[in-house]
Amino acid sequence: MSRNFVVFRLAADDISAIRFGVSPGHELCHAVRVLQRPAEHPLQWGWLRSVRSKVPREAFELFAVLVRERGYFPDFLTTTPTWDLEPADEAERLRDVPDELMRVDLSKVAVRSEGSRRRAVEAMLDNLPRARAMIADAWLELWTALLEPVWPQLERMLRADITVRSRRVATEGLASMVEGLHRTVDWSAGGLRVELGFHSEVLDCRGSGIVLVPSVFAQQGCAVLTEPPAQPTLFYPAQGVTERWAADATARDDALAALLGPARAGILLTAHESRTTSQIAADAGLALSTASHHLTVLRAAGLIASRRDGHRVLHLRTPLGEALVGAGL
Repeated sequence: MSRNFVVFRLAADDISAIRFGVSPGHELCHAVRVLQRPAEHPLQWGWLRSVRSKVPREAFELFAVLVRERGYFPDFLTTTPTWDLEPADEAERLRDVPDELMRVDLSKVAVRSEGSRRRAVEAMLDNLPRARAMIADAWLELWTALLEPVWPQLERMLRADITVRSRRVATEGLASMVEGLHRTVDWSAGGLRVELGFHSEVLDCRGSGIVLVPSVFAQQGCAVLTEPPAQPTLFYPAQGVTERWAADATARDDALAALLGPARAGILLTAHESRTTSQIAADAGLALSTASHHLTVLRAAGLIASRRDGHRVLHLRTPLGEALVGAGL
């Protein structure tokens, strides 16, 4: 049986070729998939229990036409992910999708459809302005009901994953980081290669680069964007996702405090940026000697890394610390 690969050609020593982003739209589309086949997504069951009774029916039915249980869905629903892309920005972009891009993407959905679904997509193609407004309104309604309540937890996990991957590029190199994205992804002959079910393509990304986007909801495998105007993009499963990822932040903090103790948990949770021992002590309301003791314990456990910067010592979460905080406990 032949295997299908999409290859993104990159220079092996060009770290700038890799950029990371977040995609609220990608998460929302896969949340719609989870709602259609919940039995296939056990890591989302905690989230499902909290939202099942709140799903807006008409908005969900519209998106279920565009986003089926698996396979292709319109590229314009995810735009181009960036580091600072906010849900409100992505919702607003949907109202400005060019007619031609909508026509191309919806036509791809139509040829993959039959029966009532195909007729619904063809009706969208017959009136693109109306379809665009309906899709944007439905996106916002679904987001508000399904993902807005858990966006703080969701975003924290996505950014924790990005932090770990970025440090791996710096410490182990681009190829090593790529090899760790997913079992279907490898570094081959100067390119990032991902095995997909039905699509093969080779893109020369030297000079333009590629965007890597972690996903909490799409834990089944990888997906790609390869057609302009989108930046070449690889979506991959974020690490550290458990059934309890959607637990509220207070529950997460309490669980971490029970594991490490309140003071050490507080230091770890706020160690996403470099700070001196004095700053940590002041922020935590601790004596300098007490903060230093807690940092020693966290450093010995591999959760905090310390480095000298002139006369100062700066402390920052390690990848292991990021994974512990990002796992949602």
